[in-house]
Amino acid sequence: MPPFKKRTFKKPFKKKSGTVVPEEILRVRTPRGREVMGTIDQRLGGSKMRVKCMDGKTRLCRVPGRMKRRLWVREGDVVIIEPWELGGDEKGDLVYKYRPNQVQWLKKKGILKQIEEFEEF
Repeated sequence: MPPFKKRTFKKPFKKKSGTVVPEEILRVRTPRGREVMGTIDQRLGGSKMRVKCMDGKTRLCRVPGRMKRRLWVREGDVVIIEPWELGGDEKGDLVYKYRPNQVQWLKKKGILKQIEEFEEF
């Protein structure tokens, strides 16, 4: 029987509790080309949802397969969608989801005021 070998593992780094590092906003993605900004109005299941867009339309959107596992969305999230060319303006794909600190920055710059005014009616 071979002699017992002592294992040499490096201890993982411990995170200091209580220290919160605020995320810096380097660049906030804005809609380009045919893309439209909107808020998620209702989740329908099966990676589909109803989104109220800034152009005043409500679209049925889906999360594409390449983003399904890593992008989780909830009602009220601010997203960028791209309307389908074939389905008209009734359907679209979700392209990007804004993080809370990015949403605050958009509100501060006045970009999200249009969505808030639209939701009041």
